[in-house]
Amino acid sequence: MATKSAPDSTRRSERSRRAIYDAAMDLVTEVGYGKLTIEAIAARAGVGKQTIYRWWPSKGAVLLDAFLDLGAQATQEASDAAGHETTQYEIPDTGDLETDLKNVVRSTIDEFKNPKYDAPWRALAAEGMINPELSAEYVEKLLEPSLQLFVKRLEIAKEAGQVAPHVDPRIALELWSGPLAQRWLQRTGPLTHEYGDKLVEYALYGIAPR
Repeated sequence: MATKSAPDSTRRSERSRRAIYDAAMDLVTEVGYGKLTIEAIAARAGVGKQTIYRWWPSKGAVLLDAFLDLGAQATQEASDAAGHETTQYEIPDTGDLETDLKNVVRSTIDEFKNPKYDAPWRALAAEGMINPELSAEYVEKLLEPSLQLFVKRLEIAKEAGQVAPHVDPRIALELWSGPLAQRWLQRTGPLTHEYGDKLVEYALYGIAPR
């Protein structure tokens, strides 16, 4: 008589987690963060809300992990396409700092304008303003790792004599990343590649006559 194998709880948990991520990302786009609830996520994912509360303390925490997972998936897809382990937002070093920075800023603008990223990104940014714990986790796990890639590229440029020795790369990158994020978040103007290019140019060369 054949015996049935015991259910794989790890696999079942992973399926539930994946369903919760998908539900959170879909719902925040459909109804907005204000109307997003744990109950709605649970119903869409086909799990009990206690399952969600067992893993996350709030809807913001669910959304942050879902967004991080989306980035991890994109990184894995990039690695598979390249045939080796890679970083999704890896900044190339072609020897031309201006071109390298413009290319990455343009890619960032494309992501900001991508509906798949826009709604959850805005939700996390807004929630972070009133939730210090989520904000700290957002900065640590999502924002700062991306900014450190710019730091690394600028440090390489310093060694090559393309950036002044006294420049702090972590502060310098805010000359374009700050205005870019502000325009996207507050919708103060069109978010275009041309705008991103100007930010890089002003950061590298300043606005005073040379």
